[in-house]
Amino acid sequence: MARAIWKGAISFGLVHIPVALVSATSSHGVDFDWLDSRSMDPVGYKRVNKVTGKEVTKEHIVKGVQYEKGRYVLLSEEEIRSAHPVSTQTIDIFAFVDSEQIPLQNIDTPYYLAPDKRGGKVYALLRETLSKTDKVALAQVVLHTRQHLAALMPLESALVLVMLRWPAEVRSLDELALGSEVTKPDLAKGELDMARRLVEDMSADWQPEQYRDSFEDKIMQLVDKKAHEGKIEDVETGTAEEQRKTADVIDLTELLKRSLAGKTPGKSATKTTGKTSPAKKTTKTSRG
Repeated sequence: MARAIWKGAISFGLVHIPVALVSATSSHGVDFDWLDSRSMDPVGYKRVNKVTGKEVTKEHIVKGVQYEKGRYVLLSEEEIRSAHPVSTQTIDIFAFVDSEQIPLQNIDTPYYLAPDKRGGKVYALLRETLSKTDKVALAQVVLHTRQHLAALMPLESALVLVMLRWPAEVRSLDELALGSEVTKPDLAKGELDMARRLVEDMSADWQPEQYRDSFEDKIMQLVDKKAHEGKIEDVETGTAEEQRKTADVIDLTELLKRSLAGKTPGKSATKTTGKTSPAKKTTKTSRG
């Protein structure tokens, strides 16, 4: 399995499903690094005062948010940290909606979810339930100190977590100022028939292996050619491994019944991890 970038649990009612989050995409674009032509050392970005053009050292930099044109409110690092959402290591489901209700323009980044720590059976139960009801689960999750709105949906044998843009981030179609010739077109039957025949003639199956970035291919062919000709330079760079935390979560299929009955587990409830975890009543809201 691909490397997990986050581990936690799907949570709805009193049910916890241990899962690992795996990126569903990878970037293949060409990455051009800046190098010093004299020494082949990497070139970074300087912090420069945009008025004086002079470099500013780190200790003299503060963070501000523009409140009005030319007027800023300064915030300390402590104030900024206090506003970050608390990471709970859970994907908190707060509603189930019909899949077609999520607008295309709200869809952002997809991630695969894999069952973790004996969570396979409950994972499959949620996937099958979503498939049979044609629903998707709306949830909130915190990744890298940022709170996200997300949709949990089935995909063949797996579950996919799709990050959604907050509604406030999506512009209205009204901004296009579409005229009546677009919204209420006067189209002749012959025009529609010809357009439909053209679509039918050009119809094909989805063949992802045939769709490639021609710019990337040409650049990498050029890089490979020059490298084989000996036109290559040695550059010293450093690397760092990111530490990732894992969550201690519980997998309790029996909590599904208790969630429906509105009951909370007592102290005598058997837990697969051997630990007790008091049920907390929380109110979940989504930004609108």
